[in-house]
Amino acid sequence: MESKKLNWRMLAMMGFTVVWGFGNVVNNYANQGLTVVVSWILILSLYFLPYTLMVGEMGSVFDHKSGGVSSWINSTYGPMIAYLAGWTYWVVHIPYLAQKPQSALVALSWVIFQDGSVIKTINPLFLQSIVLGIFIFFLWLSSKGVNSLKRIGAVAGTSMFFMGILYILLTVAAPSIVGARSATEVWNFKTFMPKFDFAYFTTISMLVFAVGGCEKISPYVKDIENPSKNFPKGMLALAIMVGMSALLGSFAMGIMFNSGNLPPDLKMNGQYYAFKLLGEYYGVGNLLMILYAIANTLGQISSLMFSIDAPLKILIGEGDKNYIPKSFTKTNEFGAPINGYKLTAVLVGILIIIPALGIGDMNNLYNWLLDLNSIVMPLRYLWVFLAYIGLRGLVKNKSLSSASSFKFIKNDKIATLVGVWCFGFTAFACLMGIFPKNIQLFSSEWFFQITLNILTPIVLVGLGLIFPKIAKKTNF
Repeated sequence: MESKKLNWRMLAMMGFTVVWGFGNVVNNYANQGLTVVVSWILILSLYFLPYTLMVGEMGSVFDHKSGGVSSWINSTYGPMIAYLAGWTYWVVHIPYLAQKPQSALVALSWVIFQDGSVIKTINPLFLQSIVLGIFIFFLWLSSKGVNSLKRIGAVAGTSMFFMGILYILLTVAAPSIVGARSATEVWNFKTFMPKFDFAYFTTISMLVFAVGGCEKISPYVKDIENPSKNFPKGMLALAIMVGMSALLGSFAMGIMFNSGNLPPDLKMNGQYYAFKLLGEYYGVGNLLMILYAIANTLGQISSLMFSIDAPLKILIGEGDKNYIPKSFTKTNEFGAPINGYKLTAVLVGILIIIPALGIGDMNNLYNWLLDLNSIVMPLRYLWVFLAYIGLRGLVKNKSLSSASSFKFIKNDKIATLVGVWCFGFTAFACLMGIFPKNIQLFSSEWFFQITLNILTPIVLVGLGLIFPKIAKKTNF
């Protein structure tokens, strides 16, 4: 049985697959061009490295727990706060679910038409109605216990992930191998140095969004050989792998796309433009792009079905009857929490249709939903840092804080300050992400977007405060 345990290398690779993807390179390059290289260095050293080592320490302390962040919060702050952590983890997936069918449709259009202009020309409201139909269909499949697409998509997602790594390697090598010329002609200090103004700080939420999520693998801590030693080691290896991929990926994008003159639809179509150009470099036409688009279509569908099901079941499975209404946990004959699915359908439907009424351009709509994810998704990272602050500072639970054989920082006060820094920086990034990008300041669409950006997290998180009151009335 011991031979089946995970080692730290396997753990690091699992974490890398969970955290990182080619889209993280493209989206942040689209925001900042080659100045993102300096941004990556800053975010990786000042935020991501301490983040992963905090997760490593907590995984070492709570090596007997399998519930991940909710278990950490429960051990440090109690069941009510743990419920709110579990609720946040589920509810931040709502904008994610709203974008997945949209992303799948974009990928499918590249498979069929091998061109990115088709989606952009369709009326946004009509297209979002199709997106809603796709979502409802896969929600229905999930409710019937259909899991085959998850497995197919997992293989496709892994293939897409390795193709992203292959892209980086082949593009960086292209000038030497096939004599490709760099699209960015000037590579000097100014090319890489960001201008730290207001517009810059509105883009950092996308960087935080890109590097977050390593706590997702914390439930596997019990499956690791010598977890108190190897879990932190795996987290450190993960940080190094992400750093190398981010920096090399940004250089690769700089070779292929002019940093000073980026296509306005790079976020929506950049991944496909990249593989299309890569195929031209190496004389294989659109083959690489089509393979990537097929894998991405299946991967997006798999992520959609997994994210409909897994976060909701985690919330319900670990939930306390004092906080979650019994009716919300009701399951059908296939084990699907049917009332939870219904609430998901309502919330996702609103986020798919309402924005299309005020954002009249499909490229802007796609970018807005992606930016909304970068505002909402990092809210779940706040609980990681809160758990660490509780472990090392506020709770003063010496039996817990002394239980780890690995300590990121030995001094409790300094460790707590680093936890507070990461919490504050995440909150700041989410706050700055609220301001719309690449939209005329104070235009009607600007006001529409910022209103949605403010209301969405408030409403989603606020619903979690209502549930305990309903549970108190209906469960007892």
